[in-house]
Amino acid sequence: MLLSSLPDTDGSRCILTFDEPNGWLRATWRGFVDMEEAMRGADNYLRQLEGLRCPYLLNDNVALRGPWFDSIDWLEQVWVPQAVSMGLRYVAHVVQADSLSDTITVNFQGPVAGGLELQIFQQVPEAEAWLRICQQRTVSA
Repeated sequence: MLLSSLPDTDGSRCILTFDEPNGWLRATWRGFVDMEEAMRGADNYLRQLEGLRCPYLLNDNVALRGPWFDSIDWLEQVWVPQAVSMGLRYVAHVVQADSLSDTITVNFQGPVAGGLELQIFQQVPEAEAWLRICQQRTVSA
């Protein structure tokens, strides 16, 4: 189910959907996303999460071009605490196709402060499989 699509003037965009069959949110980033657009997309995610309280996010950067959002301080100090307070617990982050790493992979190694578990993937199917494992762990806990 499409929750939002935030196009930018250069054709890039962030599309946020709720994948009902799988029970997670999916943020799909496309094109060259500058800092302002990245923060707008991240803030939009928080607004959408407020009503859903979904603990799972697949952050898909496969179709992203150029450098990825470099405000790690903002993510750690502002965005993550808000997302966790709204119920987010697991983030599957898929790096862009033309890169083996991005700012997230360089700066976040292991669980993120505040109880958020972040895993980095090269392919979307791997990220989806990990989210399913997280769901199974949550159900059996």
